[in-house]
Amino acid sequence: MAMLSFERKYRVRGGTLVGGDLFDFWVGPFYVGFFGITSVFFAVLGTVLILWGASQGPTWNLWQINIAPPDLSVGLGLAPLLKGGLWQLITICALGAFGSWALREVEICRKLGMGYHVPIAFSMAIFGYFTLVVIRPVLMGAWGHGFPYGILSHLDWVSNVGYQYLHFHYNPAHMIAITLFFTTCLALAMHGGLILSAANPKKGQTVKTPEHEDTFFRDLIGYSVGTLGIHRLGLYLALSAVFFSAVCIVISGPFWTRGWPEWWGWWLNLPIWS
Repeated sequence: MAMLSFERKYRVRGGTLVGGDLFDFWVGPFYVGFFGITSVFFAVLGTVLILWGASQGPTWNLWQINIAPPDLSVGLGLAPLLKGGLWQLITICALGAFGSWALREVEICRKLGMGYHVPIAFSMAIFGYFTLVVIRPVLMGAWGHGFPYGILSHLDWVSNVGYQYLHFHYNPAHMIAITLFFTTCLALAMHGGLILSAANPKKGQTVKTPEHEDTFFRDLIGYSVGTLGIHRLGLYLALSAVFFSAVCIVISGPFWTRGWPEWWGWWLNLPIWS
């Protein structure tokens, strides 16, 4: 496929963080760079380790394959390969791949002369994963508190952690995170619906402009954040949702060990009730 006309604007030298011109090349329409190479290296190595781990297990059933973290007795030490060491290596590969991809995005942003919104947003997702497999296990003193790599085993881990603290939805940070997730969906769904209605008018009518869109929301809710503002709001809501998701799990265990309904005792003990 011929190079698109706009690609010439960003297929420029420079903007690299490591390696200078040595890795400053494309494969087809894809920029590679030093961090593109490390992304592929860690991703392939991690995938091979998962497949090898599955070959050592009892099943090839995609739903039941499980790469478990080390036993709690191992603490924060290195575990034997088939007793949690494989999980540790795969975790390193995952963090290497995710971090490399974010840095590759930084290099692309530098080439485009744009802000770092995309790598910052992706870094928030990496932070959520890092919290689950590094920060929380370290705070609790054992890698065994990380989640296993597997579909059903991961779901079981989520369920079990929730029951450890009785009703996990009483976790205040969890409440905030869920609210932000739903608010993100609501805000961007309203935005998407507005754009579709403006860009697809009834037969015989003209396509509406952003001024019409702003007027609609001013009539509906009394205020419009504007065409740029809604995208900034969507980004802020999404990143906040991920951040509070990380907070809700990292405070469960290291900072609060009882059932989350008990935490709300402060509300019942307020002097206004007596």
